[in-house]
Amino acid sequence: MKALLLVPLLMLAACGGSADVETLSGSAMGTTYSIKVKGRPAVISVTELGDELTTLLESVEAELSTYRPESGLSRFNVSTSTDWQPVSQLLCDSVAATLEISRLSDGSFDVTVGPLVDLWGFGAEGIGHEPPEDSAVEESLAVVGYENLEVDCDRPAIRKTIPELRVDLSGWAKGYAVDMLAERLDELFIDDYLVEVGGELRTRGTNAAGDQWVIAIESPDPDARRVYATIGVSDLAVATSGDYRNFFEYEGTRYSHMIDPDTGRPVTHDLASVTIVHPSAAFADAVATAVHVLGPADGYALAEREGLAALLLTYGPQGISGRATPEFAGLDPRT
Repeated sequence: MKALLLVPLLMLAACGGSADVETLSGSAMGTTYSIKVKGRPAVISVTELGDELTTLLESVEAELSTYRPESGLSRFNVSTSTDWQPVSQLLCDSVAATLEISRLSDGSFDVTVGPLVDLWGFGAEGIGHEPPEDSAVEESLAVVGYENLEVDCDRPAIRKTIPELRVDLSGWAKGYAVDMLAERLDELFIDDYLVEVGGELRTRGTNAAGDQWVIAIESPDPDARRVYATIGVSDLAVATSGDYRNFFEYEGTRYSHMIDPDTGRPVTHDLASVTIVHPSAAFADAVATAVHVLGPADGYALAEREGLAALLLTYGPQGISGRATPEFAGLDPRT
């Protein structure tokens, strides 16, 4: 997805001003990031902290980017070898984790779906303008399937069992970057922070007012930015998957960027967005995609089966309706 399409699906609610809350922000991974910290230790300056976190973001992008031809992931993707290929520990661990989510979701999240995303015009070449031929969809489906990917992170190494297989970590990488930044802040004994990369975020402790961080979940309206609900969270990550900003229309039909790896085509159900709250931003990021692909009924069933805090927003004749799992309903609502 191009950077201009990476519109955050979550808006950070204002939480009051305070001199001891400092914000670091910038661009990375084809999108923007914002890091709010409270109570920064005096042993590290704001500049030093910013430089360290920027370097960390760069290390993630250098391995997981699908846009950089020199990244570890890109080098694996262009190779047609079916032999084991040595990779970094970071890349191997990421692929292993996404394979677990692919299995958990029975393939509704598929880490090899990239060829289909590109075919429909939602990849590096930009937004599509018309649907592809059925024959092209079938050809792309033939080179998609997480079952054709293997990992051995003791080496570390990964391999594909079909030469054309490609790995796309875009549904994981931003959340993973959030987790890495948060863990580094933990190591620096920073107890209160909010880390956000491209709309995926993770919190620790309290905000400037000494309360939980307040997160506003956006209503899925392609023409306006409105808040559907707000929640208070601490020590948790929040990720949202939505189809209401990245799509194209052709001959009166709307085609979402949310591709079903089973059919090779954009989803056709009425689920508009999925928000997942979980300790890991990477897990929440990927699982939100899986739930969204499955749709309002099967997606809810997956979230309920796994005990996830999930909010599903669905289009309907009366407007947007929400359905929350018990775990999500138990979070602290804010007004």
